[in-house]
Amino acid sequence: MTPENLPIEQYDDLLAEKTERLRQMMVPFTAPEPEVFRSPESHYRMRAEFRMWHEGDDLYHIMFDQQTKQRVRVDQFPVASALINRLMPILIDALRNDVILRHKLFQIDYLSTMSGEVVVTFIYHKALDDAWQQQARALRDTLRAQGFALQLIGRATKTKICLDRDYVDERLPVAGREIIYRQVANSFTQPNAAINIQMLEWALKATAGSKGDLLELYCGNGNFSLALARNFNRVLATEIAKPSVAAAQFNIAANQIDNVQIIRMSAEEFTQALQGQREFTRLQGIDLSEYQCDTIFVDPPRSGLDDQTLSMVQGYSHILYISCNPETLCNNLTQLTTTHRITRLALFDQFPYTHHIECGVLLEKKA
Repeated sequence: MTPENLPIEQYDDLLAEKTERLRQMMVPFTAPEPEVFRSPESHYRMRAEFRMWHEGDDLYHIMFDQQTKQRVRVDQFPVASALINRLMPILIDALRNDVILRHKLFQIDYLSTMSGEVVVTFIYHKALDDAWQQQARALRDTLRAQGFALQLIGRATKTKICLDRDYVDERLPVAGREIIYRQVANSFTQPNAAINIQMLEWALKATAGSKGDLLELYCGNGNFSLALARNFNRVLATEIAKPSVAAAQFNIAANQIDNVQIIRMSAEEFTQALQGQREFTRLQGIDLSEYQCDTIFVDPPRSGLDDQTLSMVQGYSHILYISCNPETLCNNLTQLTTTHRITRLALFDQFPYTHHIECGVLLEKKA
């Protein structure tokens, strides 16, 4: 597969291979048959990063082949959203003739949305001066005049210049409601928006009819918290990254959701607070004992849940676990399935044409 040529005719076979691999991994845990959620076959990724290659008077986007490490010129990138693909050649044409903006330009990052907004970040091996800002504003204004709802950022060592702002506001239709998500450049967001919608709707169905409150660890910008709020009395969610917490607070207000509380803490810190091992000033005004959480939701990093958090999670009747790494999920399930049984299993094809598997499991406490 080259960056400009997706093996679309192989999509069904590749997805079937992933499904069978997940099925085999789940055999020791007597999991049910996986529900499989397909990705769009092209233009599914909302963000993309490219190095820039300068060749005389020309320059272009490049990527590096993961096997050979050779650089590959990229003029179109069907993995990325249609919006990114429309913008790529227009940006290159503009940069080609702009000595100030192209000089020592090292990388371009794109973050786009289904709602039509895009943030473009230019990354440099040079200081960014007033002349750069003047040219960048001119380019931004030209692109906006062409119909692009665009934000432009310049980055260099210890420097970040936002001409306006460093975020976009995504709007996703989730089970009959539109949800606004503020997404900050260079912060984590779900890359495949169409699959993200399917994950949110699956999580809603998996928690339908829930009682009490929801505890969520690793909540990011509130991606799942906001969607799941309708199924619970209250949601208490934790996240450690400051930009994600700030975005989550905006999202709560923008969606007029009044039953979600975000705390800036790591999962490990929250476990210590819950077990009374440590006190945190960040929890002032929040009485953890008031929450009646029957369900816990976790979407951990690739490393999975640490031992202490894993033991804490087992105290809940229902565990909803989204995983970007089925190997560490299986490691965690070895312990979790001593107290819980898997009642739902899902495969979300977040990263088509790769070996990566995103999956979800619902576990319910054994009688």
